[in-house]
Amino acid sequence: MKITVLAANGKVGSLIVKEAVDRGNDVTAIAREENKTVTKKFLKKDILDLTENDLKNFDVVITAFGAWTEETLPLHKTTVEHLANILANKNTRLLVVGGAGSLYTDESLKTQLFTTPNFPTDYYPIASNQAKGLDVLRNRKDVKWTYISPAGDFDFEAERKGDYLLAGEVFTVNSKGESKISYADYAIAMVDEAEKGNHINQRISVLWK
Repeated sequence: MKITVLAANGKVGSLIVKEAVDRGNDVTAIAREENKTVTKKFLKKDILDLTENDLKNFDVVITAFGAWTEETLPLHKTTVEHLANILANKNTRLLVVGGAGSLYTDESLKTQLFTTPNFPTDYYPIASNQAKGLDVLRNRKDVKWTYISPAGDFDFEAERKGDYLLAGEVFTVNSKGESKISYADYAIAMVDEAEKGNHINQRISVLWK
């Protein structure tokens, strides 16, 4: 399978690249700076400068874009819009590394976590902007997208267990009452979806069992 990972040099992106390469996929990394990933196939380019021609030969495009500054937060929406426009009416699937803040509090799917009073103030800017990216996808019927939210505690330093629990739109905890996953195990879930394509035009979420 031909996969490309955007923002591939980041913590999430580089682990997704490694997971996909380790499984024998044909992986191209795309980033603005020099290649820091395990794959030798690389394109140095900003996401917003990508064209249809750049992405035409891939089965799956994975964007691991993330931003924290006030100036760059709107790019969570802008980059998704750009990629959706490029991939419109194509067979290439678009997978997005999302956030947990846009998950819903219950099955009514009316209240998202980032809008609740107890949601951490520091995370509100990124959660609200990531939610705008998800909204873009929900309104696109011409793109084969999947948005994957991690658990509430998304830990780069945590171990790779090699397993995870698949959930949907509602914030979920495991049998221990925890919502946690490592970056490495999130990467497993992402590549599973890339290979299987079981959740086209859906948002899913993943956490440790």
